[in-house]
Amino acid sequence: MTRPRIVVVGAGFAGLNALRRLERRIPQGRAELVLVAPNDYMLYQPLLPQVASGLLTPQSIAVSLHRKLRRTRIVPGAALGVDVERRTVVVRKISGEYSYERYDRLVLAPGSVTRTFDIPGLMEHGRGNKNLAEAVYLRDHVLAQLELAHASDDPAERDERCTFVVVGGGYTGVETAASMELLCEEACKLYPDLHRHIQWHLVDIAPRLMPELGETLGRSALELLRARGIQVALEVTVREVTQDKVTLTDDRVLPCRTLIWTAGTAPSPLIAATGLPTERGKLLVGPDLAVPGHPEIFGIGDSAAVPDLSKDDGAFCPPTAQHASRQGPVAADNVVASLLGRPGREYHHRDLGLLVDLSGRDAVARPLGVEITGSPALALTRAYHLYSVPSGPARTRVAVNWGIRALLGGEVCRLGFLNRSIETLVDIEEYSRYLKPEQAREKVSLALGE
Repeated sequence: MTRPRIVVVGAGFAGLNALRRLERRIPQGRAELVLVAPNDYMLYQPLLPQVASGLLTPQSIAVSLHRKLRRTRIVPGAALGVDVERRTVVVRKISGEYSYERYDRLVLAPGSVTRTFDIPGLMEHGRGNKNLAEAVYLRDHVLAQLELAHASDDPAERDERCTFVVVGGGYTGVETAASMELLCEEACKLYPDLHRHIQWHLVDIAPRLMPELGETLGRSALELLRARGIQVALEVTVREVTQDKVTLTDDRVLPCRTLIWTAGTAPSPLIAATGLPTERGKLLVGPDLAVPGHPEIFGIGDSAAVPDLSKDDGAFCPPTAQHASRQGPVAADNVVASLLGRPGREYHHRDLGLLVDLSGRDAVARPLGVEITGSPALALTRAYHLYSVPSGPARTRVAVNWGIRALLGGEVCRLGFLNRSIETLVDIEEYSRYLKPEQAREKVSLALGE
């Protein structure tokens, strides 16, 4: 008898938890488990702002899939499409080659991508903070702006390089602004002359900051940010971005060379490519997480429109790590039930609340509806993260990084990720940018007006 093949697309909170449950539920040799993912790690995204600020090292939040999955074959690549009739996933591997993964059961958990809008200059000049590469690059970029400002005698250039704009007043935007502002405070110990130039702006089109926190905690977070010098503007967004300025919809023009875009996410483009039914771009699934009309396909995580059974208004579960982590095991159980010809169970969830780490000693939390601020909120927030990171070594690295920062402070230095090609053995730019003697003389003569 042919073993059923179960293919999972995506190794985020949803996909990894689904596979871990499948490995526990299915006896060895009874099914083939396949994971399609571009990286060999699961990224603990809630702590990305702390990587961008240097509080945590990148490997601290990269959980090795090989440590967590013992019987799953990992295909390193991105799923680009699904042939539903032939039950096959089209994968472009990281080598550029294509592979075709047949399935008997398919779990789609490809996650989300950064949501952008048709704003002039945004794609050319905006920076993101949604993956490890962006977080590390963002840190190098911000520190480079401070170094260049310190080396400049032009007050206008200093203002441009020392003004930073974060767009998006949700979880990621608030924590990114708070973490990076703290990084700049540390850098000012090296560049005290820049302190009066540095400005951090947080803008959001919504009338309230993080409305999911509730009015009281949202106001507390707003006051904490403003107390640290972050200028928060609500019901405002970006009209245009250029290399050296940002124009806002309230007609303000900010001299700025760094715009950080954290204004929400959109479902993975894979969902639209499947041709399956969608709801606002997300894969439409039933309470049992299966696609209507296709009981062999399940959808979970940020790219799935999962009914929120705790509400009576036809709402869907929000794209949070809490939901994704809990949807994974339910989907796995229902995959097993479908293979055995048994009915699946519905996904029910009780919201555990929201925790926001504002770096330094600031945090706000709303666990199970209880509003907390100050040191208790910070302790609870960090305890929750340590509990949620799905790996002992990763937990240890996170805790040690926090301890080192608390005892010894941080290191303010770039890692060299700007303006370099790292895909080849030799960076051609490293050699081609050097000048021959006559070229150097010519440039100096032009600069001196000779």
